[in-house]
Parts: sequence; structure tokens; C-alpha cells
Amino acid sequence: MIFYIILEEGDLMYKLLIVEDDFIIAKGLQKHFEKYHYDVQYIEDFEHVLDEFLEFQPDLVLLDIHLPFFDGYYWCQEIRKISQIPIVFISSANENMNIVLAMNMGGDDFINKPFDLQVVQAKLQAILRRTYSFSKDFHLLTYQDVHLDILAGKITYQQKELILTKNELKILEYLFEHAEVIVSRIDLMNHLWDDHQFIDDNTLSVNMNRLRKKLEDIGLHDFIHTKKDLGYLLCLKTI
Repeated sequence: MIFYIILEEGDLMYKLLIVEDDFIIAKGLQKHFEKYHYDVQYIEDFEHVLDEFLEFQPDLVLLDIHLPFFDGYYWCQEIRKISQIPIVFISSANENMNIVLAMNMGGDDFINKPFDLQVVQAKLQAILRRTYSFSKDFHLLTYQDVHLDILAGKITYQQKELILTKNELKILEYLFEHAEVIVSRIDLMNHLWDDHQFIDDNTLSVNMNRLRKKLEDIGLHDFIHTKKDLGYLLCLKTI
């Protein structure tokens, strides 16, 4: 079962994706977190864990090792291809070899079964605080079938991914947040550089042209449109 848990802490809201096929454990987690006003949902489709991950855009994944169809190691690797969010394994397979393998596959922590629910809650809250105290609440932005991972510095489209430079990431981040809305060059320059009065206007054009060519390599043709005298527009279809 895949659970969606929205964790609230102060003004922050976090999403937690739990992948666990033991219904008793899953219901126990659900009951516990609901007492603390967490919103919990689950599905039973273990063939499409990554699809659910991309759709929900969680801030943390709680992942069992032994699952139907594909094990937790497999899903950890698949998630790591597109995101660097925290992944915490929960398993009774707590031999040293399994723990080491979980960490090598991209896991951030390992919680042994059986576990104390208060300990699980405390661990997850600590990981979320460390990870997101100085970062955006929503680090995985999605526009149609295109996914921008702020933490990993990657853009993914149709299972093809592109590593971005700092400026390329900032450009896309701003355009994703204003998808299908024309963004002026001045606003974009303000987002890229705190003080752009000494930045040549051509600098933005150079960055934009380079980014467009790289996006074409993963099939994103005409993804960023130039609107004469107005600015730029992020759109898969010309508006």
C-alpha cells in the first residue's frame, strides 16, 4: 500500500509517501498519524509506485524492502534517478548487509521492524527539519509530463533527464512557477541576479539559448517561447 501523509510543522506542510504492503502495519501508521492531524491515504498498485511518486510529489518516502512486483531497493533507485528527497527504509530484514545495501542504493536512514511509532515520528520530523529548513517546501515542480527537481538540479521528460546548471535551474524554476504565463525579461533577471544593473542584457539571452538547445536533447522542442517585447512563456503548445 502506498500512503500519502501530509505533515504539518509550524507554517510548513510536508508530504510523506509510505510504501508498505503489510496492511496491519499500514493501518497502525495511519491511525497513529491521524491522531496528530496528519492526512493519510493509500492505494494498492505496487506496479506503479514511481507514477504515484511523480503525481503526489512527496517530501519524504518511507519504504519497505519486501514488496510485490519490485522490491524497495528497485524503487529507491528509480526515485533517485529523478529526485534527492529523503528515503527512509522500514524493514524486519535488518541484517547489516541489508542496511548497508539500503544506504548504498540511496537510502537516508533505516528503521527496524517492529518499531515504536513515536520513534518513527520523531525520526521523520528530524529528517524533514534538516532537509527542508533552508529549502523550498515544494521542491518537485511538475508541468504536464515535465518534472523539475529543485534539490537534484534535474529536469525529466519521458524518462529522459537533464542535469542543469545553477542559472538554468533558476530560469526553469521561475518559468515553472509561472507556467503558461508570460514572464518579463526584467522579472526573470531579478530572479536570476540580485543586482542586475551591471549585467549585460545579452547574458540572459545567452543563458536562455543554451538552455533551449539542451532541452531539445530530451525532446522538449519549443518548450520556452519568446514573446516579442513581452518576455518568455513556458508552454508545451504555443499560446
